[in-house]
Amino acid sequence: MDLDDGHDAGPKADLPAGQPRTRARLAAVQALYQMEMTQRDLSLVLQEFLGRRFETVEIYAGADRSFFRDIVEGIARGQAKIDLEIAAHLASGWKLSRIDSILRAILRSGVYELTDRNDVPARAVINEYVEIAKDFFGGEEPGVVNGVLDRVARAKRSREFGRKSGGKGGPTKAATRFGDDSSEN
Repeated sequence: MDLDDGHDAGPKADLPAGQPRTRARLAAVQALYQMEMTQRDLSLVLQEFLGRRFETVEIYAGADRSFFRDIVEGIARGQAKIDLEIAAHLASGWKLSRIDSILRAILRSGVYELTDRNDVPARAVINEYVEIAKDFFGGEEPGVVNGVLDRVARAKRSREFGRKSGGKGGPTKAATRFGDDSSEN
């Protein structure tokens, strides 16, 4: 998908049919990316996605529109809190602003769901956003998403994991490179 700034923000592969929340998550990541890159207002981006893109872009067909809206509006409302949560799980010296804008949108979306959508299991959130990261990146970025979201999930939803976070061993190569000092999930 080509955005107004000339960047291609589309995933590398199509999603399987029949996954409304997966499609909504992908659309939310792309909407957040668009808002950041073009400085467009939330209401305009929501209108564009809900009024046009969901009808004309095949990869969004069947997306859960209310779930999409909840993610995007929730991040817009709570971005400062979400960014602090992400920053708390990055390695010392790393800043969220140093991370690729698509990766930042993926992390924000995942952290929003982990902190504000307790109706979605933490492991499902992590898996979904790792898969979205794989659609956009061929390198170590999916491991970074996995590491950061796993640490947030263990801190915020430890009951779902049956133990406190603590992890074994040291940080992964990807986690160290991109600023996350946790072990992978």
